[in-house]
Amino acid sequence: MSIINVDSKAGIPKYRQIIQSVEIGLQEGHLKKGDKLPSVNSIRNRFSLSRDTVFMAFGELKKRGIIEAVSGKGYYIKSEDITVAKKVFLLFDELNIFKEDLYNAIVNALDEGVQVDIFFHHFNQDVFDKLINDNVGNYNYYIIMPASLENVFQSLQNLPEDKVFLLDQTNEQLKNFAGVFQNFEKNVFEGLLSLKTQLHKYDTLVFVNPKSNQPESIYSGFQKFILANIIRGSKVEGTHSILPNKGDVYFVLDDRSLIELIKKIKGTTLVIGKDVGIIAYNDSLLKEIVEGGITTISTNFKQMGERISTMILNEEFVLVENPNNILIRNSL
Repeated sequence: MSIINVDSKAGIPKYRQIIQSVEIGLQEGHLKKGDKLPSVNSIRNRFSLSRDTVFMAFGELKKRGIIEAVSGKGYYIKSEDITVAKKVFLLFDELNIFKEDLYNAIVNALDEGVQVDIFFHHFNQDVFDKLINDNVGNYNYYIIMPASLENVFQSLQNLPEDKVFLLDQTNEQLKNFAGVFQNFEKNVFEGLLSLKTQLHKYDTLVFVNPKSNQPESIYSGFQKFILANIIRGSKVEGTHSILPNKGDVYFVLDDRSLIELIKKIKGTTLVIGKDVGIIAYNDSLLKEIVEGGITTISTNFKQMGERISTMILNEEFVLVENPNNILIRNSL
């Protein structure tokens, strides 16, 4: 039985007929996972097609995850699921509560039939490069969180620019790529500025630098606020050296530092929101509840995910800044 059928008189592009032939073969059970497809040359010769036409069809099937190319052997059925219309490669730096919210927002905002495969580079350049290189040509779109890795631009040259969307961070070298980003320095500076009235009852604003990876521009925004407002500021590395002092207000960036700091304060007679203050970066359910609520400076991760999904669905190639929120709670 012939698997591929192309009718030159049909009003359907020939590459689409090749795709449909594979889909029909899978639907009717004539093709199964692991089956080998006819070669590019055999399809080209039989139907008097160009190699580009056949490669276009196979390329689309490959991006959808239906077929795979085996070096030196040809193309094979990889999946029998033809409901996947498009596939998205999603590369995060790490998994945390914020990235989970972001992932859910992306998946929920995309159309049915769009499959999202998630990967993590863990701030490792070699891992980042390998994940990109191993997946070139396997996806319709690539959503990539570059974090603060230095050689991202070089790796991204292997991908079609109009299929790449950056998430969370960008830089001057990456300005031609579409995406949704946080302006960390601006967000911190303007966020602290909006809290200036609440900060007046404290003496020193303390930046708690975490062990985890964080953009340097967060601290730049903190420094800018200190200098512009003649407010005493200091920086500590982690929470281990902190001795809670009346009149201090702490700016913490990660959940571990937040919990460790609260534990230290609870071991004193100081009252959070009265004797000492806490401001956290990035909001979560935990920060709504713990100690009656922690004041946060936070981007809207749900909106970020929805926005980048809209850009993909509409093939909208722009670089936009994600909005920032200030949530004042009992900790200040």
